[in-house]
Amino acid sequence: MTIERKVGMGIAGQPSGGATDVAEVFSTYLYNGNGSTQTITNGIDLAGEGGLVWIKCRTTGYSHSLYDTERGATKSLSSDLTSATDVLVDGLTSFNNNGFSLGYGNRVNRAASNTFASFTFRKKEKFFDVVTWTGDSSEDQTISHNLNSSVGLIITKKTNASGHWHTFHISKGNGGYGALNANDQFGTGAQWGVTNTTFNADGGLANNATGDTYVAYLFADNSTEDAEDQMIKCGSFNTAYTGNFMDIDLGWEPQYVMFKSSTSADSWWIVDAMRGCTVGGTDAHLQAQISGAEQSFGDYFHFSSTGFRMMDNAYAGNQTWIYMAIRAPMMVEPEAATDVFAVAARTGASGDTPCWVSGFVTDMTIMAEDGLSNNYVATRLTGDRLVTTDDAMAEASAGGKYTWDYMTGFNDYAGAGATNKELMWKRAKGYMDVVCYSGTGSARTVPHSLSVIPEMIWAKCRTVGNAWCVYHSALGATKQQLLTDAIPTTVSGNWNDTEPTDSAFTVGASGKTNSNTQAQIAYLFATLAGISKVGSYTGNGSNQTIACGFSAGSRFILIKRTDATGDWYFWDSLRGIVAGNDPHTSLNTSAAHVTSDDSVDPHNSGFIVNQVSATNINVSSGTYIFYAIA
Repeated sequence: MTIERKVGMGIAGQPSGGATDVAEVFSTYLYNGNGSTQTITNGIDLAGEGGLVWIKCRTTGYSHSLYDTERGATKSLSSDLTSATDVLVDGLTSFNNNGFSLGYGNRVNRAASNTFASFTFRKKEKFFDVVTWTGDSSEDQTISHNLNSSVGLIITKKTNASGHWHTFHISKGNGGYGALNANDQFGTGAQWGVTNTTFNADGGLANNATGDTYVAYLFADNSTEDAEDQMIKCGSFNTAYTGNFMDIDLGWEPQYVMFKSSTSADSWWIVDAMRGCTVGGTDAHLQAQISGAEQSFGDYFHFSSTGFRMMDNAYAGNQTWIYMAIRAPMMVEPEAATDVFAVAARTGASGDTPCWVSGFVTDMTIMAEDGLSNNYVATRLTGDRLVTTDDAMAEASAGGKYTWDYMTGFNDYAGAGATNKELMWKRAKGYMDVVCYSGTGSARTVPHSLSVIPEMIWAKCRTVGNAWCVYHSALGATKQQLLTDAIPTTVSGNWNDTEPTDSAFTVGASGKTNSNTQAQIAYLFATLAGISKVGSYTGNGSNQTIACGFSAGSRFILIKRTDATGDWYFWDSLRGIVAGNDPHTSLNTSAAHVTSDDSVDPHNSGFIVNQVSATNINVSSGTYIFYAIA
């Protein structure tokens, strides 16, 4: 995990409330069971800071397992059961400074054929806290907590004996309550008395019997915090049962949402970006109140750059819904290019998973085979769907081959070719973003999460065969540049003659960027000092150094001539960027890679371009755009 700034310490040793990377306090980590022991390294300091680990087997109907640092390792509660704490020596065995360790128990680590999801919530002011208490039979024993902010959700459980899981939600007020272990609608008459620093252990909810022990998990609501510092929000919305998507605005893109109808008997649904929450595809769901395995549903729910979208009749219509949402990990810039870009050949033998290892959670890939083949582009947001850079075809199914639920790569296709090379990106602030949106056929702005002005955008209609359209800052918003060998032309309909901003880009009426009622996708790239460079240069007819601000050269180089026809040539360090012939491929063709010319050479600050007739990437007075990654 890359870290831009460390979390400080506040009053009485509690984590401070300053801005931080959400990846330091929350993790969705997926893993395979091994029936033995294993350590999960998710970068969360549980040993030093404390928190909660929530584990669920995805493939088998084992109960949920919740472990917290206040009660200690081995002590499990199940959100789908009313039973007391189980002491399981084969469950979660220790809380570590970068994750946790597991035994061989069924619920957390049984057999390689079972897959598991873990959700880790670290204690932090204005994010999450865990507290315990012993009951005294008063109506409203006051319990202190350390959120020091608005409380969005509280989940309580008696730990020494059987009892329901009781829940408070900010939208239902201090009198509302629900049961996490049931799908019942919320009731009234509770006495939560929630403040920024305390709440009441309500005797009326059996939360305070003399001598009984209890635990509470508290989740903040950051709605009143500065937008750039928000990491978690709790709120509500109403569905109208029209069969249309409705947008819930958070002001940022989430990575995890737990939601429930508070006015009807419906599940506590859990969706997240790691297990699959796709735009236009199936979505993986867990339910907190049952032990059932993960389920996949149709296109009912997905994340957006500003919140999430939900089909208003998919779960239960004409209802009030409550939610708890956690922000996507695009809050800080990466520190190293190796954290956000990799190029790799297939790992090991055919069938090894993941087939391509990046070393990080992968959000976008381009497959570029050595031989004659299309260049396939796929993204986590669109799941098992592909588009190709060398034609205008609409997206197509990958036939179940493109799976993204790995922590260090993607794909589990047993027939993956050994000659397939994958270029893999991770979305990150200031570096790269992917945005799915619906076309309207008229000028509109499209929000993004890059937090800086994008300098290059590739846009493609997913559902209609329209050509790729490229924006580049060196050409401006009035130019149309396609992923073909054409010279850019002046067309106002693509980007509406409007330069992008650090929060949105503008599209016009063009079918390439905004086809009415059609699904669109855009890939956004920016210069990030020492990591990536989007730029341009003028050829000198021989050779020249293109300085990118790097210190150890480039691992990826993409160049396109703009004053005459020319391919979108790219080079990568796996095939070789050396002082000699360098294999290159073209985004705009399906031709095999070419190995017989020396068009580029390495240079610590970026790369060197040479004028050779095979590529013509340095013709005297020729103009070029490029994108490079350190």
